[in-house]
Amino acid sequence: MAMDITKSMTTAASGMRVQSDRMRVIAENIANASSTATGANGQPYRRQIVTFKEAVDEATGASIVRVDRTTRDTSDFKMQYNPSHPAANADGYVMLPNVNPLIEMTDMREAQRAYEANLNVVDAARNMMARTLDLLRRG
Repeated sequence: MAMDITKSMTTAASGMRVQSDRMRVIAENIANASSTATGANGQPYRRQIVTFKEAVDEATGASIVRVDRTTRDTSDFKMQYNPSHPAANADGYVMLPNVNPLIEMTDMREAQRAYEANLNVVDAARNMMARTLDLLRRG
């Protein structure tokens, strides 16, 4: 039974780790949501996306999740007419990042909830182990 609880904690801890990484990337996306290129020929910040993959923890044999990679979103940049901007092209349009703050905030909330759910699993497993030890000491 202790091994099953350890596996549960290992799996939940891996979930917390990847959601933390995901939140870091989302925060970077939000921070760069209004950045532009420094010149007319440059490109602005491109949104990043974290992908996960399933793995097995070698120490416990537990199923875990890991960050597979962080990729750049290839969707189109937004275009805004602002001929006085230093990054404006010949037609007066400025390329803006392909970051939608509303989507990023929604993703952040989802990552936060997943992190909290995994934290609850770790807490429950710890409580179960502590209660089991108390029962064994009394018995």
